[in-house]
Amino acid sequence: MLSYRATLPVPLVVVRRVSAWLQHHRRVHDTRSYQRAATCWTQAVLFLRWLIDATPVVRLARDHGLSQATAYRYLHEAIDVVADQAPTLEDVLTGQLTAGAPFVCLDGTLIHTDRCAAPSTSTNSYDVWYSGKHHHHGGNVQVLADHTGFPLWTSPVEPGSTHDITAARTHAFPLLYPAAAKGLPTLADKGYAGAGIGIRTPIKGHNLDRGNRATNRLLRALRAPAERANAILKQHRALRHVTLDPARIGAIVAAALVITTMTRGRW
Repeated sequence: MLSYRATLPVPLVVVRRVSAWLQHHRRVHDTRSYQRAATCWTQAVLFLRWLIDATPVVRLARDHGLSQATAYRYLHEAIDVVADQAPTLEDVLTGQLTAGAPFVCLDGTLIHTDRCAAPSTSTNSYDVWYSGKHHHHGGNVQVLADHTGFPLWTSPVEPGSTHDITAARTHAFPLLYPAAAKGLPTLADKGYAGAGIGIRTPIKGHNLDRGNRATNRLLRALRAPAERANAILKQHRALRHVTLDPARIGAIVAAALVITTMTRGRW
C-alpha cells in the first residue's frame, strides 16, 4: 500500500492536552497499562482524526496498527474522557452572569445518524429516532451559545422525534429560569414559544401591530450571530453523520464542544 503524509488541522497543544487526559485516565483505571496496544498519543490522534475528518474506523485501525475492535474501544474511551471535560450548564450560566453577558441563545440541532428501528412505547407506534421536522433519523441536542454565537454548552441527546421545547424542559429550563431571574435572559426561536418567563421568543401571527413587528425584528437581529453556533460545532465532520450508537451522540457533541473551545481563536 502507498503511504503518504497528512496534516491534521488542529494545534499541537490540543493533541498534548487530550493525550494528558488519557494518560491520567489510564493511571486511575488501568491495572496493566503496559499491556495497552497503543500509546496515549496514538489514541489522541486516532480520536481527533475521527472527530475532525470523520476518518472510518477501519482505516484508523489499519493506520495505527490496531485491530478494528481495539480501535472502536479506544475511540469510545477517548470520547468519554474528553466529554468529561465539558462544562456543566450551571458553570456556564455562572460564568455568563459574572461576565455581565446581556443574554444567551438556545437552539436545537439534529445530529444525523444511520437508520435504526426503535419503536415507541406509546399506542401510536413510530420510530423515536426519526425526526418528522427534518425527515431524517438523528438525535436532538440543545446548544446554548453566548451573544457572539459561540457554543458554550450542549445537552445530552434526545431521540430525533423529541421537540426542541420538550428537550429544553428536561435539560435546560430548570437552570435557565433562575438565571433569567438574575438578569440573564435566554433568546430562542418560535419553536420554544410558551416556554415561560425569561425565555424570549418571537411573537407569532400574521397581522401584528407595529410594536410586535419591531420586537420580532429586534429579537432576530440579536439572535442572528447565535445561528453560527451549530455550524461551528459541525465543522467537525463526525457530527454531520454519526455511525455509532445514537445514544452516544450526546457524549460525541460534548467532546466536540471541548475541542472547539480549545481552538476558539479559529472562529
